[in-house]
Amino acid sequence: MDYGKQLLPREKVLRDPVHNYIHVQHQVILDLIDTKEFQRLRRIKQLGTASFTFHGAEHSRFSHSLGVYEIARQICDNFERNFPTKVPGDGLWDDNERLVVLCAALLHDIGHGPYSHTFEHIFATNHEQVTVAILTAPETEVNAVLRRVSPDFPEQVASVITHDYPNPQVVQMISSQIDADRMDYLLRDAYNTGTEYGKFDLTRILRVMQPYKDGIAFSMDGMHAVEDYILSRFQMYLQVYFHPVSRAMEVILQHLLQRMKTLYDENELPDEAVPYLLLPFLENNFTLADYLKLDDGVLTTYFITWQDFDDPIISDLAGRFLNRRPLKSVSVTTATQKLLPKMRQLIAAVGYDITYYTAINNSYDLPYDAYDPNSASPKTQIEISQPDGSLIELSTLSDIVAAISGKMTGDERFFFPKEMLTGDITENLFAATYQEFQSHILNGTLIP
Repeated sequence: MDYGKQLLPREKVLRDPVHNYIHVQHQVILDLIDTKEFQRLRRIKQLGTASFTFHGAEHSRFSHSLGVYEIARQICDNFERNFPTKVPGDGLWDDNERLVVLCAALLHDIGHGPYSHTFEHIFATNHEQVTVAILTAPETEVNAVLRRVSPDFPEQVASVITHDYPNPQVVQMISSQIDADRMDYLLRDAYNTGTEYGKFDLTRILRVMQPYKDGIAFSMDGMHAVEDYILSRFQMYLQVYFHPVSRAMEVILQHLLQRMKTLYDENELPDEAVPYLLLPFLENNFTLADYLKLDDGVLTTYFITWQDFDDPIISDLAGRFLNRRPLKSVSVTTATQKLLPKMRQLIAAVGYDITYYTAINNSYDLPYDAYDPNSASPKTQIEISQPDGSLIELSTLSDIVAAISGKMTGDERFFFPKEMLTGDITENLFAATYQEFQSHILNGTLIP
């Protein structure tokens, strides 16, 4: 029997707090879930340092990936039931695309490393490139499973990830402004952070999705459900993804890894202190096998040992990260930007290395994007299907969406040690310095 079409003797279901059940029907999907590369995702948090702010945010990229698969499966079911192709090229749904959709949905995040984006920034890795490597490298278990479908099937699935797959419906189902990935992470992140505003009517959105020749659109009678999704996404950026404490902990994590890398580059890291699983990355000579050995727990274990390092910066930053002692921050505006050199000078005056104890963090640069159909390189527009079959971009129909499309959803913040507000580290030696520093801060905002 064709392995790609082989169904399980009985549908397997996995309990899920967001979708109730994850329905697994194909043998290839179950086999992919059981690979060691996919199981590694259990050990990587979906939201990284956000769990320091929202204590329930301990969910993994494993559970998110299953959720994306489940939403993609439901979309395929809806398309096959309501929009099946009649003749080739009619722009309707060809269910022969189902398996490549399901595999791409399940595996879209398999290349994420420990603490995801922070690790990428320090070691110049790229999780999408690693995802493609995991799918196409003959030494991985994932590749072996995909090759059982057909010799070129790994490359087909990888081309969905790289947006090169010839059917835009398949690509947009996994990566667009309303895709299975975004819909799952919004609902899952809202559930695990305990926030209500990230929720939206998934059932209705799936109901009003429809394929057309150049991708996926939404029927006019479902526009309000799409508006609700956009607003939920907007609120989640502001309230969860851009939270100052989560960003403060990410700054500490980034500076901790950077300090370790700097010491290694300058041959100042003792042999007994070298993190050997990170050595290939420090030398910029890592293999896929090296990458797949890493997860959040590996880094956390190193952080525990780094607390005992002789280097006071590494020791202190490791303790701050493990024991949740975030940096404080204040909002920076164009009017107060000129104060930053003075603030750094005051921080340095009491003994802090400003390279590792100050930072400017711009939430606009975080890996989340607001809906902006007019941007230089929009991912896709959200098209609303009219009764006559024509398509109109969402923000031209919705005053609500037009009001927030392309708006800057975040702020720029200056991070510094909390001790600068308390003076806990000295005995009045720098009292005047602390007072001057504090005089520039009011209600969390820099003032001139």
